[in-house]
Amino acid sequence: MTRVYTVRIHHPQKDICYTVQVAEDRYILMKAESQGADLPYSCRNGACTACAVRIQSGEIYQPEAMGLSPKLREQGYALLCVSYPRSDLEVVTQNEDEVYELQFGQHFGKGKVRRGLPLDEE
Repeated sequence: MTRVYTVRIHHPQKDICYTVQVAEDRYILMKAESQGADLPYSCRNGACTACAVRIQSGEIYQPEAMGLSPKLREQGYALLCVSYPRSDLEVVTQNEDEVYELQFGQHFGKGKVRRGLPLDEE
């Protein structure tokens, strides 16, 4: 028998909170949208950070969340587009730019990439 969980999604950017019912074998974003939630998203395949949330309580399973490092997952971040509930949940949507910076910021700001020159000649 498939379990169904209550998921509360706080969306401070729009000053709204959605409460939706999501089966353990369904993506949270897709089911929330089918129940009227208007949430941020972009790629829908776990590769970007547009649908990022911070878990306040509960448990999520997100094996396809390529856009989040293990470190960010350990810190309670999740991507709703590829997340399955594993308990009742409470999450908060995040600013995409902030999560993107946490995920990828260490790779930028080191100067422009120059083609054809060895690193020691730049």
